[in-house]
Amino acid sequence: MQFLVYILAYPLLWLISILPFRIFYWLSDCIYFMVYHIIRYRRKVVSENLALTLPHLSKEERKKTERKFYQHMCDMFLEMIKTMSITPEEMEKRFKITNIEVLRSYEDKGKSVVLVASHYASWEWLLTINKRIKFRGIGVYKKIANPYFDKLIRKIRSKYDAELVETRKTIPLMAQNQRDGILSLYGLASDQSPKLDRIFHSMKFMGIEVPVHTGAEMLAKKYDLSVIFVKVQKVGRGYYEATIVPIADDPKEYENFEITEKYLREVEKQIYEAPEYYLWTHKRWKHKVE
Repeated sequence: MQFLVYILAYPLLWLISILPFRIFYWLSDCIYFMVYHIIRYRRKVVSENLALTLPHLSKEERKKTERKFYQHMCDMFLEMIKTMSITPEEMEKRFKITNIEVLRSYEDKGKSVVLVASHYASWEWLLTINKRIKFRGIGVYKKIANPYFDKLIRKIRSKYDAELVETRKTIPLMAQNQRDGILSLYGLASDQSPKLDRIFHSMKFMGIEVPVHTGAEMLAKKYDLSVIFVKVQKVGRGYYEATIVPIADDPKEYENFEITEKYLREVEKQIYEAPEYYLWTHKRWKHKVE
């Protein structure tokens, strides 16, 4: 059944991916109308999240942000499909990195890096960073249940020299790379809610006390990895700019959870600047700490 779903879906995904951008975004507009006005996908969750975290905005301003978010979400998920066929040259025009020299300075120092990102703007196209560095680029991810789609995702990302590793295999891989002296960049998105059995700490995020992921900080300290944050901005439809923000060059010099705190404050800043580009459909604040 999983294979049947895959062979039925793949031709449609490929056809979408090769559409000219003008038609591509017209399709996104149509999908937005269906998702927002007819299906009403997670409208209640998004509305509650915006009211909880952006109380300084009026009801009308939050509704405007909500509509912009759904428009962006449809663009972004179609852009993920576009990755199947887009050329590296076109991708480089549409996803720019403003200060790649920061990463190259870590390469010159012989220091591996943990890159912490968030579910903001275009985290999928961030994988193109691997074409511009010498590091072994590794993205930590949750394996897709359908093995055929999982293989497809791996194939797409390999176009940009991105290697995927399941969460449970991350520590053994880091240990092996350290033993072999392989300079690596490990990418993690750490802004969503952790599983209840993996909660070690909580802190305020967008003004609400919630459990937070601390794995990136723990791994950085264990394997002496520098920590950087990548701030992604949407500068136009289908165009993004990423800026590298150093968080901790020597993580062992920081108190426990201080690096996690710095990371979350950076995520908050970009959300407050343009909240419509954050992934509001996730139930990030479902485990509030009273």
